[in-house]
Amino acid sequence: MTFHYIIAFLMPFILSYFLTPLAKKLAYKFGAIDVPKDNRRVHKEPIPRLGGLAIYLSTIITLLIIAPKTPTMLTIVAGGSIIAISGMIDDIKPMSAKLKLVFQILAAIVVVVGGTKIHFVTVPISNTIIDLKLFVIPITIFWIVGITNTLNLIDGLDGLSAGVSGISSLSFFFIAMNMAQRLDDPKLMALPILMSLVVAGSAFGFLPHNFNPARIFMGDTGSLFLGFMLSVIAVEGAMKSIAAILIPLLVLGLPIFDTTFAIVRRFVNKKPIMEADRGHLHHRLLDKGLTQKQTVLVLYTMSLLLGVSGILFSHLAIGIGLLVLAIVTALLLNTARIGTKTNEKKHMDR
Repeated sequence: MTFHYIIAFLMPFILSYFLTPLAKKLAYKFGAIDVPKDNRRVHKEPIPRLGGLAIYLSTIITLLIIAPKTPTMLTIVAGGSIIAISGMIDDIKPMSAKLKLVFQILAAIVVVVGGTKIHFVTVPISNTIIDLKLFVIPITIFWIVGITNTLNLIDGLDGLSAGVSGISSLSFFFIAMNMAQRLDDPKLMALPILMSLVVAGSAFGFLPHNFNPARIFMGDTGSLFLGFMLSVIAVEGAMKSIAAILIPLLVLGLPIFDTTFAIVRRFVNKKPIMEADRGHLHHRLLDKGLTQKQTVLVLYTMSLLLGVSGILFSHLAIGIGLLVLAIVTALLLNTARIGTKTNEKKHMDR
C-alpha cells in the first residue's frame, strides 16, 4: 500500500514537471500570455499562462490509471475537466465572470450527481451534528464553487497557488489517513487519500517552473482546477470527520481568509465585490518591504501551520490545534488589516 501511495505522488509530479514546457509552447501558440497592464501585476514582462494544463493532465491521467473507476471518481474527473476547459478558454480569450460561474456550477452539479455531497456539518466544540437534509445539494454546490474561486483569487505571486495547493493537499492526505484508522470501513477514505497525493504531486511538479522568477503561470486553468479538486477532496475526506466543517476550513484557511477579507474590504470601501484591488495578503506583505520570494515563503508557512492545526484537530489534539490556530490567526489579522478608504486610494494610485 505504501508503494501505491508513492506512485500516486510521483507519477503526477513527473508528468506535471515534463508536461509544463509543452504547455508553455501551447500558450505561445494560442496567445495565452499574461501581459502586465496595471499596478496589481507584480511581474513586468509578458509570461505564458497555460501552465494549468500540465497540472490538469497529470492529475487526470494518474487518477484514471491508479484510482478505482467508481461513479464518484469518474464524475470528479468529468467535473474537473469542465473546470479546466473553461479555464483554458478564459486564459486564451477572457470570458465574463457570469459565464465562468455557469461552468463552475455545472461542474459542481456533475460531482453531486456522482455522490459527492455534504450531508451534515458539525458545530465546533459542542460537536452538535446538523443534518442538512433539503440543503445538501445547494450547500455542496456553494462550497465547491466558493473554494474553486478562493484559489484563483490568491494566484497573484510566482508559486503561491501551486505551493499552497500542494501543502493543503498533503494536509488532507494525513487527515484522511488518520480518519481511515478510526472508521469501521477504511476503504471509505481510499479515494480522498489517493486524490490528495495526486493533486499534491501535480502542484509540486509544476512549482519548479512557477517559483520566482516564474517562467510560466498556471492561469485560470490551474488555479480553478486546483481549487475545484481541493473542494472535492474536502467533501470526500475531511467532512466525514467529527469536526466536519472546521477541519477543511482550517486546511484551506489561507485562501478562505484572504477571500473573505477581500469581500469585507471592498464592502467597507463601497467597491464592487468582484472588482480587483491591491489589498490581498501578498500585496500587503510586498508593501511592507518583503521580496516576492520572502512573501511566498511567509504565506507557505502560514498555510503549513493551518494545515498542521487541521491535522491536530483530526487527531483530537484540540488544545494544541487551538494554540497553533490562534498564532496563525494573529499573524493573518496583523497582515490583512482592513484598509480604510484612504489606504485603498493610496494603493490604487501607486
